[in-house]
Amino acid sequence: MAGSEYISWSPIRRLMKHNGAIIVARDAVDELVDWMGQSAEKITKTALTLTKHSKRKKVTRDDILLAIKYF
Repeated sequence: MAGSEYISWSPIRRLMKHNGAIIVARDAVDELVDWMGQSAEKITKTALTLTKHSKRKKVTRDDILLAIKYF
């Protein structure tokens, strides 16, 4: 449940409904939130590694984009 601490349930449910899901089960939203949280953690850790390798302290948009490409 890494993502559930940081990602709000309601906006994700609205997003799913906006994309055509008429009825959304709570466990479906929970699963998506967990997956998003885990993915965000992996991408952030990879971006941080890239940042440190470049001898910087600030994680940039380019670090995030490169980390996303890696996965």
